[in-house]
Amino acid sequence: MTKKDIIERMQQFRPPFLDLFECVIRDVDPEAGSCEMDFTISTQFCHSGDIVQGGFVTAMLDAVSSHAVFGLNPAVIGVSTLELKVSYFAVSRSGKFRAVGQVEKLGRNFGFLSAELFDEAGIKTASLSATAKVTYQK
Repeated sequence: MTKKDIIERMQQFRPPFLDLFECVIRDVDPEAGSCEMDFTISTQFCHSGDIVQGGFVTAMLDAVSSHAVFGLNPAVIGVSTLELKVSYFAVSRSGKFRAVGQVEKLGRNFGFLSAELFDEAGIKTASLSATAKVTYQK
């Protein structure tokens, strides 16, 4: 399966909330277990003017890390986050973001994931580490 095929499959089954964030799947690398997404966050997802609410930052990071798992194996039909930790390094202001997700280790039923979020200037604003349950097609 080519990268283009994987991205098209991801697009078919993408959750609708990604449309609210103007999400574009930029790249997927099944060999490296990684995925990159671009997001555009409007002020409707902000507080205090243009500061992106932390839950939306978390949603972007969670989405890109779980999509990295989907990119590894076409038999994956579900990635359920069991636990996550988000570290905030800088304020995320409305605008464009690039998120990079990585599968750190994938076992038979569980995976360890990470992700980073960068603003338009390339500043890392947040990162995630997560444990997820992975479900495969039978």
